[in-house]
Amino acid sequence: MNSGDTAFMLIATALVMFMTPGLALFYGGLVRAKNVLATVMQSFICLGLISLVWVFFGYSLAFGPDVGGFIGNLDWAMLKGVGLEPGPYSDTIPDLLFVAFQMMFAIITPALITGAFAERMKFSAYIIFALLWSVLVYMPVCHWVWGGGWIGAHGALDFAGGTVIHINSGAAALVAALVIGRRKGYGKEPFHPHNLTMTILGASILWIGWFGFNAGSALAAGDISTLAFFTTQVAAGAAALSWVFAEWMIQGRPTTLGAASGAVAGLVAVTPAAGFVSPVSAIIIGLVAGVICYLAVLLKSRIGYDDALDVVAVHGIGGLWGALATGLFASTVWNPGGADGLFFGNPGLLGIQAYGAFATIIYSMVVTFIILKGIDAVVGLRVDTEAEVRGLDLAEHSEAGYTI
Repeated sequence: MNSGDTAFMLIATALVMFMTPGLALFYGGLVRAKNVLATVMQSFICLGLISLVWVFFGYSLAFGPDVGGFIGNLDWAMLKGVGLEPGPYSDTIPDLLFVAFQMMFAIITPALITGAFAERMKFSAYIIFALLWSVLVYMPVCHWVWGGGWIGAHGALDFAGGTVIHINSGAAALVAALVIGRRKGYGKEPFHPHNLTMTILGASILWIGWFGFNAGSALAAGDISTLAFFTTQVAAGAAALSWVFAEWMIQGRPTTLGAASGAVAGLVAVTPAAGFVSPVSAIIIGLVAGVICYLAVLLKSRIGYDDALDVVAVHGIGGLWGALATGLFASTVWNPGGADGLFFGNPGLLGIQAYGAFATIIYSMVVTFIILKGIDAVVGLRVDTEAEVRGLDLAEHSEAGYTI
């Protein structure tokens, strides 16, 4: 074991954990005041629920010995055989630390989806959804890419979760928004964020945490983690600028929400590429991400579906662009353990990236639809009209976010 790598990964793991409360604040500020606690709770509860699932059988399904390229077996259920010595995924850090690091990714992914159905889903239905979706969607896709499954075997690159986390959650978010339906009054009443200061704070926490998210995915303190750290920063900064300037040109005003959303879009887009591309390529990825994700937000209002907090536009579209951009900009000059992309003489990588991304989209959408329809038939997905008008804080949790 290497004590430096271990210390680095302990910090990276803590940073990724901190992203889930950051996401809770980011989303919480974007909803109306009567739903702030219910929105925060949907992210925060994953810290408990998914942690236990991960220990009982989730880690084994995602990273255990391969079964047909689709899923891991249950040999490592209850962390059987996992200890404090290096394991199969890293030879310099404790195996249990790798388990902890990957657990934080599993926690935040279902929390990302909550933005699509904010302000209208039953908490009981959400708990069932988070559990089933994690087991039936997240863990198989994680295994496909990182755990010895078929996408990784085809040579697809996903440094820190562009396909596993962002494309996966974005596809599920689109289905959730369509199945659950629009909020009452959508398109007729104003739905303004109640606390953009909270949202900016949440975005800032996400940005800080993303250094653990991306740099930590190198699993060691060294050259590749340094590259991922740097590309993360410049991509996020570039996307924040391009989003702000795009909305300035189209809507006539630059907004703080646009800056925060743009930064997150850049972080999403660079995630699969962070350890494989140059800093200049990362800037290009970020600049494009800010513009296309902003345009995707505008397109949402024209199509008419109610993705309340723009999960599809930021995570779905941003993640898809990042996966494809990895196929364009990846270079073995910067990471000999990766592959060259289209712009470095290997057009085949772009095809592999697209294949993995769209296969994930199809799988996630189909299984998410089945899960939601099943939950709706058993317990119902939505709160009733009275509860939605009253607000989920009081109706679902008997609390109020603010006492004035």
